[in-house]
Amino acid sequence: MAEYASGEAYENHEDLGNTEPGDGKRFKGRGLIQLTGRANYRQFSQAIGEDFVANPTQLEQLPYCVLVAGWFWHDRNLNPLADQDDVVAITRRINGGTNGLEDRKDFLQKAKAVLNG
Repeated sequence: MAEYASGEAYENHEDLGNTEPGDGKRFKGRGLIQLTGRANYRQFSQAIGEDFVANPTQLEQLPYCVLVAGWFWHDRNLNPLADQDDVVAITRRINGGTNGLEDRKDFLQKAKAVLNG
């Protein structure tokens, strides 16, 4: 439930709210949707009334790893894009780009095959 990379690449990314030394590693991707950045951790903390800024590794544990994914999906209004089957737009909204898009498309097709029985 934690990003494999150290998070060092996110150091000093003000767009993620990472303004303090060590924020990149501290607020690396966690949870089923890999929430990243101090600002996102703060928003999720405010949304559910728990302090994940003070204890970011909690997002690696149940139930928070699931809750954060649902919260992000809802907060970023991703359902309309999913209803349109727009995996490119969803990927951009989650990642800010299309990194890993082909893998996502493959997994989406596999998931549809399983769920449609």
